[in-house]
Order: sequence, then structure tokens, then C-alpha cells
Amino acid sequence: MGNREDLLAGARRCLEEKGYLRTTVRDIAAASQVSMAAIGYHFGSREALLNQALFAAMDEWAAGSGRLAGEGGTAAERYADTWDRKIQDFADMRWLWTANVEAFVAAQSSPELLATLAESQRRSRPMVAAQLRGVPEDEVGEEDVRSLGSVHLALLTGVMVQCLTDPEQAPSGRELARGLRAMAELLEN
Repeated sequence: MGNREDLLAGARRCLEEKGYLRTTVRDIAAASQVSMAAIGYHFGSREALLNQALFAAMDEWAAGSGRLAGEGGTAAERYADTWDRKIQDFADMRWLWTANVEAFVAAQSSPELLATLAESQRRSRPMVAAQLRGVPEDEVGEEDVRSLGSVHLALLTGVMVQCLTDPEQAPSGRELARGLRAMAELLEN
């Protein structure tokens, strides 16, 4: 690996071990065995490097277990199974979700990071809506993007925070599916 790749790998290790907010330039340099000056040369700043490492980890998660379950059972069962897998990921990959929350906090004083996070949400909404509808992304209408995509992202964030805060009381996939059905019934009246 070259310095750039070493820095990304070191930044990821630091995210896993120290989190987003506590990781310093010195930590990344030590973890990657690359000079501190190389961070500025390759990425411009500590934040830019951490952001790239965090977004790469999120993309990796989304490409694997972040996707909706697709085989066997009813749509409700697949949705519940998907949530059970995500909830397990919140426990197994606690570092990733904690780093996400920390990045959100840091973004409140970083317009560049805030814009990057907002763009990530904009890209996620149509992808999620397409997965829920079971259609290609280019066939998803704007109404589904704004409703299905937004609601799913809101659930993801809310369930993640519940799991990080009080894992013993966080809902299961089945409870979420039941709750959504109950919510739909309430909205029908």
C-alpha cells in the first residue's frame, strides 16, 4: 500500500478504537506509520481523512448487511429480518455507529461535513425506496423517495440511537414491523 492507502487504513483503525471526535492527527500518523504531514498532503485535513474513512466503512456496510433481506417469507418477515440484522450490526459494529453520531455532532460546526452528510442522505433515500418497492432505483418516484426513503432513514437513525443508548430495551425487527403496522392503522382512522 502507498501512503494514501496506509492513512485510510490507519484512520479506520482510529475510528474503531478512539472514535471520530477523539482521533488526532498524531493518532492517525502512528496507526498508519506515515508522517503527520502526509495527512495534509493527501487529504488536506484530519477531518477530510476521517470523513473518507468513515464513508468508506459505511459504503462497505451498505453493500453487505445494510441491504434489505430478499429471500423467503412475506415482505413483513423479510423487513423484520432486515431490521434484526441491522440491530445486530449496531451491536457488532458499535464503533461505526458511534463514529456516525460523532460526525453528525462535528458537522454542526463544519458546513463542509454537514453538506457531505446531507448529500449522503439524499443519495440514500432513492436507494432505500427502491429496495422497499423491489424495483430499480430509476423507477422510484419522487413521492416514494420523500416518503418511504425518508421514513426508513428516520427509523434507521432512531433505532441506532436506541441501540447505542439502551441495547437491552431496543426494539427487535418483529417489534418494529408490528409498530409500523399499528402506526399505519392509526393513520387510516
